[in-house]
Amino acid sequence: MVYFVIAGVAFISEYLDSGLGMGYGTALAPILILMGFNPLQVVPAVLISQLFTDIAACISHHKMFNVDLKPGSADFKAASLLGAMSVIGVVISVLVAIKIPKWILTVYIGSLVFAMGAFVLYTINRPMKFSWKKLMGVSLLASFNKGISGGGYGPLVMGGQMLSGMNVKNAVGITAFAEAITCFVGFMIYLITGKVIDWKLTGILIVSAVGAVPVAALTVKNTAAAPLKRYVGILMLILGLLTLVKVAGA
Repeated sequence: MVYFVIAGVAFISEYLDSGLGMGYGTALAPILILMGFNPLQVVPAVLISQLFTDIAACISHHKMFNVDLKPGSADFKAASLLGAMSVIGVVISVLVAIKIPKWILTVYIGSLVFAMGAFVLYTINRPMKFSWKKLMGVSLLASFNKGISGGGYGPLVMGGQMLSGMNVKNAVGITAFAEAITCFVGFMIYLITGKVIDWKLTGILIVSAVGAVPVAALTVKNTAAAPLKRYVGILMLILGLLTLVKVAGA
């Protein structure tokens, strides 16, 4: 019975992630831990399952013209840069993870996500100038969060792209591309360092989450950019608040 619940949560989390560019690891990882799974079971399982869903999301969003990921396109260049910066961030995160108090990291992620969500909502009708430097910095921070907690990547990268002037629909596809690279590198580091992988949990997450991808891509295709940006901002506010509340109640 518990695995049916996990399958349902994974499907919903991936629907949010592929539709809004965030929510899979950020929502799924803490839920699994609350259900009794060890964090060292959860994080690698989330990383490898999200690798599969991100690949599926890239294909779906590209086919539905939400993003152009052909080599040489502007979207492909942005995604490649984010992915490269994310490799650096995720390697650093795994190396320093054991030295950072969990509550400090959680407060940091919650506060940053909440602040970026507020700013996204504030700038909905205000044009933003695109900046590569902003994207690079946000990608480093986001991949650092991903490697340690299994979540926190999408909200930062999505928010960072929109604050840098990127169209919200393009940002969803670009986030999936860059996050796939981050998940692969993070998972391989956990594997190389000798962590035992819960393949049963991983398999359930992969099968359940991949099914949500085409549904989410179709939702993005049929949703106007302005409302979608508002949904992203609201979700970031909620995720940030829930993260901070979790720390306060710990």
